[in-house]
Amino acid sequence: MNIVIFGPPGAGKGTQSNLIVKKFKLHQLSTGELLRKEIKNKTSLGNQISFIMKDGNLVSDKIVGDLIEKYISNKIFKSRLIFDGYPRNLVQAEYLESLLKKYNQKIDLVLKLSVPLEIIKKRILERKNLEKRTDDNEDIAIKRFQTYENNIKPVINFYKQSNLLKVVNGEGPITEISDKISGLIEGIKG
Repeated sequence: MNIVIFGPPGAGKGTQSNLIVKKFKLHQLSTGELLRKEIKNKTSLGNQISFIMKDGNLVSDKIVGDLIEKYISNKIFKSRLIFDGYPRNLVQAEYLESLLKKYNQKIDLVLKLSVPLEIIKKRILERKNLEKRTDDNEDIAIKRFQTYENNIKPVINFYKQSNLLKVVNGEGPITEISDKISGLIEGIKG
């Protein structure tokens, strides 16, 4: 089973992905983590990524796609992936579909954590007090939320058309949200 999980920054994607990974024995693919791993391992691709990011540029869809393909093509991960925050645009969504077809796989479920901006702001302020992350302030939170919402619409519509999209209210306690998600996954497995 391959799953895509979406949600604006602060929606709890990472937390829910980790719970899904543990419960259903999947492998989490977070593009941010993949990029950092390549840089840390000082691979030739990692050096290229580091150079791009130091210049303040976004890593191309092609590079991200190449990283994703490494996992999709690996038999260990076959039909056992959760894509955390990927695809981020329509080009990536279409590329992911073609990659999965190439390796005889598919997306089984697309989860969208729906959390209003007011809740996101509250969470980010709480998180700031705990973790002191530099990207956690209200202005940045609002901008990231709006950018996310605008960019993700075509991707959400793409998955809505294939009847894979399930919207989950991401406002409640972590365990409540996790139980809803588990129910959706069980429904597909069953």
